[in-house]
Amino acid sequence: MANLINLENVTLSYGLKTLLDGVSLGIQSGDRIGVVGLNGGGKSTLLKVLTGQQEPDAGRVSHTSSLRMAVVSQSTDVDPAQTILDVVVAPLGLERYEWASNARVRDVLAGLGVAELGLDTTVSQLSGGERRRVSLAAALVQDLDLIVLDEPTNHLDVEGVQWLADHLLSRKLAIVVVTHDRWFLDTVATKTWEVHDGRVDFYEGGYNDWTFARAERARQADAMEQRRQNLARKELAWLRRGAPARTSKPRYRIEAAEALIADVPAPRDTVELMAFSKQRQGNVVVELEDATISSPDGRELVSGLTWRLAPGERIGLVGVNGSGKTTLLRTLAGEHPLDAGRRIEGRTVRLGWLRQELDDLDQDRRLIDAVEDVATYVTLGKKELSASQLAERLGFSAKRQRTFIRDLSGGERRRLQLTRVLMAEPNLLLLDEPTNDLDIDTLQELESLLDSWPGTLVVISHDRYLIERIADSTYALFGDGKLTNLPGGISQYLQRRAELGQDTGVLNLGEEKSSAPAAAAPEKKLTSQQEREITKKMNALERKIAKVDTAIARHEAKLAELAATGTPDVGALADADAALRQAQAEREELEMEWLELGEELEA
Repeated sequence: MANLINLENVTLSYGLKTLLDGVSLGIQSGDRIGVVGLNGGGKSTLLKVLTGQQEPDAGRVSHTSSLRMAVVSQSTDVDPAQTILDVVVAPLGLERYEWASNARVRDVLAGLGVAELGLDTTVSQLSGGERRRVSLAAALVQDLDLIVLDEPTNHLDVEGVQWLADHLLSRKLAIVVVTHDRWFLDTVATKTWEVHDGRVDFYEGGYNDWTFARAERARQADAMEQRRQNLARKELAWLRRGAPARTSKPRYRIEAAEALIADVPAPRDTVELMAFSKQRQGNVVVELEDATISSPDGRELVSGLTWRLAPGERIGLVGVNGSGKTTLLRTLAGEHPLDAGRRIEGRTVRLGWLRQELDDLDQDRRLIDAVEDVATYVTLGKKELSASQLAERLGFSAKRQRTFIRDLSGGERRRLQLTRVLMAEPNLLLLDEPTNDLDIDTLQELESLLDSWPGTLVVISHDRYLIERIADSTYALFGDGKLTNLPGGISQYLQRRAELGQDTGVLNLGEEKSSAPAAAAPEKKLTSQQEREITKKMNALERKIAKVDTAIARHEAKLAELAATGTPDVGALADADAALRQAQAEREELEMEWLELGEELEA
């Protein structure tokens, strides 16, 4: 395994704030590293130092000779006069027939949706999100040893995130990625770096492992860290509920995780919250009856839609970019007119709407004043929080709350907008891409707040982890004029998209569209019958594991009883120990068999 980049005792400060303080680390070939931390904590700065874009104040940065590296940052520095073809393909130095027949180039152009934009389109005609996708495509078509990505999932829909993860896993290259997308982090990363207080802490594994390690550290910390501990343990509890393991590899001891969360209640009491919500909202929230909805450019999105939001319902809304999710949200809010049908709103509805666009606030106001303009106190569940307390939970320290709005970053303004929405105590909450510009700690705080929030929720997000975490049901727009309920959630959505054959389109080379039929969707490796058989076997194994666990507990109790006698029978001790070891070995075999079946089911 070759060493690609080394940092030795690197220090870097901005003004009085030290972002990197004597940091030493290295990147090896094949490493897949996720970088996490609070906004403003130094993640992007670390990437700039790693890639040579910024010189440290002290220390040394060394790169291996002939290192082939690409960097995709949050800002796109591309000549507006260039075409997509100039940006993505021209640097490869290939003839048209060569790159057009190159499987990787075609896969990247189709997978990121760049081909759909038209390769002869100039950069000046693209939106900010489209430019990000073009920059990402320009990096991925190259032969690389290392790719460095700063928030690559921004402006990608659920399928785009899935495609990017699969593509990176199929490449033999090292990856360093800053991301707040926890599903992406857990899928791609085999190591996690947490940047905080000028330090970089190292963890093996992705998001699950990082969450477990942080929870374990917090469990042993003093009382000042109690709130962080409870939050991490609550997150871990959700991760571990359901199947014996959410991942296909035993990255940490299941017993240790179960012991850690044994006394943690469910993330939320759905029945209680729905009952409370019904008291606040009555039977009617928002209803669409026989509705026909068109996009602002006149394209029909849904026809004959009847949709009744129930009190306390939590809905995740997914679909490809441009499918009409935001327009549907605007229709629910009453801001977008219906072509046909009618919209009914309950008399007690109080709407809270987190839009993608930032609020137009007085730049000379202080942050805390902008929050208190909405309300001084807010009740979330059974707790009453002041404006300052809610702002602090969403990442604004007491000192930062005195900052003028004009001095806030884009991510901080997004958090301020979210704080103001929650301070209004809405009972219908519409969230349009709430994960944009929020770091993982703030996302966890938001999820924790929403756990105790009694009301109806509709959220649009490409963050599948967030959808699975806070939504109880998932709906999708597939472009067929219908709103489809997906009991299987995001996994069913991706499967349905693949079945519709929309994951692979005709590559647009700036010529007339080919008359050849679209490629057929890939056949499933397992039939429904085979999936049911595997699931049945896994359920049987889970029952066996539970029985073996009972036997292990019995053997351990026997050993403890013998040891407590003072003069234990050596023979009996040996027999009990042998029985315990045999039971533990049996459990490991059953667990491995269960994991193998799980991998077969996920393949």
